[in-house]
Amino acid sequence: MSSAPVTRFAPSPTGYLHIGGARTALFNWLYSRHTQGKFRLRIEDTDRERSTDEAIDKIMDGLKWLGIQWDDEVVFQFSRAARHREVAQALLAKGAAYYCYATPEELEDMREKAKAAGLPQKYDGRWRDRDPSEARPGIKPVIRLKHPLTGETVIDDAVQGRVTWQNKDLDDFVLLRSDGTPTFMLAVVVDDHDMGVTQIIRGDDHLTNAARQAQIYEAMGWEIPRMAHIPLIHGADGKKLSKRHGATEVDMYRTMGYLPVALRNYLVRLGWSHGDQEIFSTGEMIAAFDLSAIGRAPARFDFAKLENLNGHYMRLTPDEELVSAVENLLPDIGAGRGLGPAFDAETRQKLLKAMPGLKERAKTLVELLDSAYYLYAPRPLVLDDKAKSVLEKGRENIRGIIGKFTALSQWTVENLEDVVRGHAGELDVKLGQVAQPLRAALTGRTASPGLFDVMEVLGRDETIARLEDACRQ
Repeated sequence: MSSAPVTRFAPSPTGYLHIGGARTALFNWLYSRHTQGKFRLRIEDTDRERSTDEAIDKIMDGLKWLGIQWDDEVVFQFSRAARHREVAQALLAKGAAYYCYATPEELEDMREKAKAAGLPQKYDGRWRDRDPSEARPGIKPVIRLKHPLTGETVIDDAVQGRVTWQNKDLDDFVLLRSDGTPTFMLAVVVDDHDMGVTQIIRGDDHLTNAARQAQIYEAMGWEIPRMAHIPLIHGADGKKLSKRHGATEVDMYRTMGYLPVALRNYLVRLGWSHGDQEIFSTGEMIAAFDLSAIGRAPARFDFAKLENLNGHYMRLTPDEELVSAVENLLPDIGAGRGLGPAFDAETRQKLLKAMPGLKERAKTLVELLDSAYYLYAPRPLVLDDKAKSVLEKGRENIRGIIGKFTALSQWTVENLEDVVRGHAGELDVKLGQVAQPLRAALTGRTASPGLFDVMEVLGRDETIARLEDACRQ
């Protein structure tokens, strides 16, 4: 084995990058960076009917978006089928595997009898010591591992602790199917060995596979990688995270307006802790990451906590970067908001100027874009129901203010505030009774960044035009 640690992430491209898979990839990546090792990517594309190029692209794009970059070339499992068959033949030659000629009907009968007797439904080893000459003509055999019948198979797991299986409770599982294709068990072991993997970090739903895979390693005389089986992610109800809980794929979180740095920070704290620290820079994650700090209990996904964390990172992000991040979402969400695939120069400049106020309130990029509606909305502005109500009640309070805005020599926040306060004083009403209908008329909403900042960003002409629209109704 390589002296430097090697980890891997091995997704099946039968779907996009699941949030649980993203956390697994992150843990592997952090471990490799913490130990100055390598992180490798393997695409387990042996299910030819369900594996798609689109899913492969989405998995890779999702990892890159999260800032998880693999080392060396990507390994595609399907292309290594000949190597998998070679190892199966090597196990045959060693006497560690054998041909099994049991028919599907025999296997089904075997399972039914075991079920009726209340016994484990496992293969009974009927071809373990028989000569192939006893097989019926035309039967294509599978190759099964000849597992040890006595003793124990033990894994010292970095998360689960010492896990022991009694070999008498296991069976001779299939390595190579009758059509010559390798099973998951064989392919994973051969690929991990050939890729030099020294540390396996994966979900604890694979824990039961560890015993069988360890037996293949032992039969080949290969060193078994260290293992760490991490608990799965659950929803707020304590059940395995699924679509009923909300978004499950990384690409969904991107489209929902989460920043990769926020999602990465949130994922690292799902099942791993470092004291009370919640916020981690990438460097801090790498420096602190340790398998011993992964808990055994399933982590619960808290969408509100992710939102708050995302809001934190948005406030820290430079304005220009946030504008670019929002713009990157436009091909997915712009059309529904009357926007094209990119901002025009004027809208982009307005958004940049308004960003300090916008990012203080928003928790996602989508929320930020919606709160910036007033910057790109066409005239006449479409008001939401609350804004309509406020404007109807307060329209008379803003009718006479347009001329005062027109007369301003300089369009500044300070001058605009003086005009509005003076107008409220003349009417002998509270400031809000002028400011709120102004906000409704200018933004179409009852909540926005500071009113005078809004007016400054919109500019004199657009502000007056919108107020004229509102007073005309």
